[in-house]
Amino acid sequence: MPQTRAVRTGLVPARRLRTAGRSSRRAAALAAALLAAACGSPSAPKAVKLCLGHFPNVTHAQALYGRATGSFEKAIGVPIEWTQFNAGPSAVEALFAGAVDASYVGPNPAINGFIKSQGRSFVIVAGAASGGAALVVRADAGISSEGGFHGKTVATPQLANTQDVAARLWFADQGYTTREKGGDLTILPLANPDQLLMFQKRQIDAAWTVEPWVSRLEQEGGGRVFLEEKRLWPNGKYVTALLVVRREFLATHRDLVTRLLTAHVEATLAINEGKEAAVPLLAAEIRRETAKALPEAIVRSSLARIELGWDPLPAALAKAADDAHRIGFLHDRPNLAGIVEAGLLNEVLAAKGLPPVAGGVER
Repeated sequence: MPQTRAVRTGLVPARRLRTAGRSSRRAAALAAALLAAACGSPSAPKAVKLCLGHFPNVTHAQALYGRATGSFEKAIGVPIEWTQFNAGPSAVEALFAGAVDASYVGPNPAINGFIKSQGRSFVIVAGAASGGAALVVRADAGISSEGGFHGKTVATPQLANTQDVAARLWFADQGYTTREKGGDLTILPLANPDQLLMFQKRQIDAAWTVEPWVSRLEQEGGGRVFLEEKRLWPNGKYVTALLVVRREFLATHRDLVTRLLTAHVEATLAINEGKEAAVPLLAAEIRRETAKALPEAIVRSSLARIELGWDPLPAALAKAADDAHRIGFLHDRPNLAGIVEAGLLNEVLAAKGLPPVAGGVER
């Protein structure tokens, strides 16, 4: 396999990460500016509406359900301008620019955005999904134990993303050293669709990724799950997706945020109470948004591995930030005090007779 920059990438200090990501951030910023022009800047007068971001992904199932059924508009009572993202940094840049008022996003982009803005841009108001990540190996890669990864190539979705950090920590704990550090393990940041293609072509031996790609690697790539990431977390709980809101929007439209949280909780309950009925609906919505079909069998398998909910799991967020610091992707041990504001969510839960969630991260 050609020695691309991605193949040579291993443990990268934060300084190099900033340099490597500069062009992608510029692209994200340009996209955010275009979105802001469409949705309106925070200071521009406009009719009240909610600009809501999400990914066309099973881990953002509540947004897909709400968009497909119209339940979010009904609960919130104002028009929703839906914005689709394919990567967390783009969603964060859109939040910075005021191009969206709220968005579903993964934990690492939320943490990085919170730190970058010194907590002034947005806050987490609810969790959305937990679980769904796993280490998948090719059936014919000759990997049968933790010691079987010497000389192998393991893909992750993106340098320094949630699964990349988890993979690097786990392999380091097993005694592995990456090639650029003198070892024999290659960790290859590679977009999920490319992971599946290279998996099928036997150009990578394993992938640490998240649903629906875990199920796709199993069902379309002939892989098998070697390790469920939940085994590495206290009580098997870790964050996969969150709901965040811009602070300015929260301050001026608390009523709309309350209604958004109501819609989010109700969508979660509806999906969890009728997962089989939700499968074709979610599959159809993903196809409508992406023009690409996701087989219902993949959606069904993904929902079985993902736990949809509303708890932001602040303790797991703190651990995720500490892990990123430990691996060298954050300069300093991060202070996440104030990253979660659970007050409105707990008001919604109380009104529905549901137990409250824990408050914010203490540091």
